[in-house]
Amino acid sequence: MKKYKTLEAALQRIEKLEKENAVLKEELEYYKKRKASGRQKHNAKWTAIYNDFVECYEGGMTLTEIADRNGISERSIYRYRAYYEQVKKGKD
Repeated sequence: MKKYKTLEAALQRIEKLEKENAVLKEELEYYKKRKASGRQKHNAKWTAIYNDFVECYEGGMTLTEIADRNGISERSIYRYRAYYEQVKKGKD
């Protein structure tokens, strides 16, 4: 850590650090407000697809057909099925 010999130099350094801190706070706020990527929680879109999944799955459609119908990956369909089976266990 550098030692400052004059009060003026120390005050200039403090001012510079305060400006840097303000910039970093703005950046932090950006990241706090930013929407996270990846799989989302059970929002309206998820619920709509899940409800369609349940209807189709109980109607005898294959998982691949359900995935194609909803425009999602087969991996997502397996997640829906796992959730469906978990819910079914809870109701029994």
